Amino acid sequence: MKTATVRTPPTPAQAAAEQRACLAARVAADNKGRDVVVLDMREVSPLYDYFVLATGSSRRQIHTMAEEIDASLRAEGDRRIGIEGYESSRWVVQDYGDVVVHLFDEDARLYYALEELWADAERVDWETR
Repeated sequence: MKTATVRTPPTPAQAAAEQRACLAARVAADNKGRDVVVLDMREVSPLYDYFVLATGSSRRQIHTMAEEIDASLRAEGDRRIGIEGYESSRWVVQDYGDVVVHLFDEDARLYYALEELWADAERVDWETR
């Protein structure tokens, strides 16, 4: 018999991070990102609280998602710590400290399979938050 996983209630800072992760997911979806997922990393990694994953269909679309997500999070008072992969645009990683946004092209998303790597992370229903 499988036991139900009880999600640890977030601290106020983690709740704010979750809201920003959900905002990033909505912005990705609004910019035609596909397969948008928010992973709650709190129970599986001490480094980050939330991962946002999305797939883009072109370099231009991935750039647009990255720029729009950054603008939206900046408007909420968040500041990006770093960005990697923007030039090649196969996998753009935006680091906001407690939230990390991963924007992939389809091949890179399949190759790195972060959902499988972090299969123990609970998915956040970003569409209702």
